[in-house]
Amino acid sequence: MNYLSQHWSFDPMLIIIALTVVLHELGLRRLAAHSRPRRTAWRRRRSYLFYAGLAVLVISISSPIDYWSSEYFFVHMIEHVLIAFAFPVLVVAGAPWVPMYFCLPVEPRRSLGRFVYLDRRTAWLRAAGRFLRRPTVALVLFNAAMVGWHIPAAFTFAEQNQWAHIWLMHASFIVTGLLFWLQIIPSHPLKPARGPVWQAGAILFTNVTMTVLAISMSFLTAVSWYPTYAHLAGVTLSPFADQQIGAAILWVCGDFWAYPALVIVIRRAIESEGSFGGVIDRALHGRAERDPLYLK
Repeated sequence: MNYLSQHWSFDPMLIIIALTVVLHELGLRRLAAHSRPRRTAWRRRRSYLFYAGLAVLVISISSPIDYWSSEYFFVHMIEHVLIAFAFPVLVVAGAPWVPMYFCLPVEPRRSLGRFVYLDRRTAWLRAAGRFLRRPTVALVLFNAAMVGWHIPAAFTFAEQNQWAHIWLMHASFIVTGLLFWLQIIPSHPLKPARGPVWQAGAILFTNVTMTVLAISMSFLTAVSWYPTYAHLAGVTLSPFADQQIGAAILWVCGDFWAYPALVIVIRRAIESEGSFGGVIDRALHGRAERDPLYLK
């Protein structure tokens, strides 16, 4: 139990997370004053998912997982799975965008809206947003972040530089994870730009990428990739065995998120096309999918 009860730490990010919760609750209260009870209840249920995502982030950065990740590679893989998969899924499903916007009073809210959506000075910001929200861009960036940061040189650089570890590695997992899951999960008022057949392909592509990465770190090599874990005093687990366990975690946890997500989007596709045969026909003929679908 000492492994779980000790080595909790304070991270400055906790202040930002606490402030986010306060602002989100303020936005929910303002929206509730002008909404029907049913709509308010819907937002409250969504908020639980959002807060669960924030809790996952807290566990990732402040619990013993963060402490032991510097000594065991497999613990580091647990941290990466939480940050890159569990946290973004819950946040996107929680749809915090409207409540966070409504935390502002009316006039500042309107001024911000005009500045972001209409002002010429923010045209570059709107263009960047449109580019990052493209389904293929989100898919490529998410997979590139996962693969790129596990290249030995990049991983070692992040481990030796705390700033890079937090604000480059972890931040890239968070941002690309959100962009990726926004293509899969409806997150009011944002909708996936492509239909369920494309979403199923994106999930399969990402799962295969994670599997190949895991196989490369375990079966296709006979040495440890990461010198960071090769000379740690008091660690009796060999670096290569540690790496193999980490690869297994990445592989197995990838299946845990991929299969349920795949089932959901296949059900969505069948509902859209009317039959499984229609889904196959759409996939084979590659017809354009333009109408995003909400989770049922």
